[in-house]
Amino acid sequence: MKTIDAELDRSLGREFELTRPGPASSEISTNWQELSAESHYRTAVEIQRALLQSDFDQAQAGIEELIEALGRSEKRSLKSQLVRLMAHIIKWKTQPERRSFGWIASIYNSRDEIADIQTETPSVTDDVIRQMWDKCLRAAILEAEGEMNKKAPVSALSWNDVFDKEYEIE
Repeated sequence: MKTIDAELDRSLGREFELTRPGPASSEISTNWQELSAESHYRTAVEIQRALLQSDFDQAQAGIEELIEALGRSEKRSLKSQLVRLMAHIIKWKTQPERRSFGWIASIYNSRDEIADIQTETPSVTDDVIRQMWDKCLRAAILEAEGEMNKKAPVSALSWNDVFDKEYEIE
C-alpha cells in the first residue's frame, strides 16, 4: 500500500494509507477546524483521502478550512515580524550608543520577511498591516522595554520609520 511520508506519519502515531479509508478518516474529517488547527499536513492528507473516496463535500469543506487556517498562520507570522521590526527600531531610536550592524541586519531581515509574506499571500496587504499597526506597536514597545530594561520614550512609529527609512551606522 502507498503511504505518504510514512516515517513522519508513524511519528505522529498513525500511518495514513491512501488506498482505502481508515476508521480515523471519518472521525477526523467531521471537524475540519480542529484538524486544521492541529496540523496543516494532516488536514491535506485527510482532504486527499476524501477526494480518493469521492467525498467531494467533505474535501471542499476541508479545503476551505485549510485555506482559512493558512491565512491565519500567515497573519500570525506577519504580526511576529512586524513586532520584531518595530522593537528593533524603537531600540535604535532609544539607544543610539548600542547601535550595531546586527540591529541593521535584523531590521532589513524583518522587512524582507514581511515582503515575502505579502508576495506569497496576496491577501496580506498594506491595509492589513495598518489594521494591526497599533496592536503590534504596543507589543513592540513592551518587547523593546523588556530588552532594554528601561522605559522607551518612543510612543509612535511612522510607516516611513518602519518600512522606508535607511538605517546605517554613522
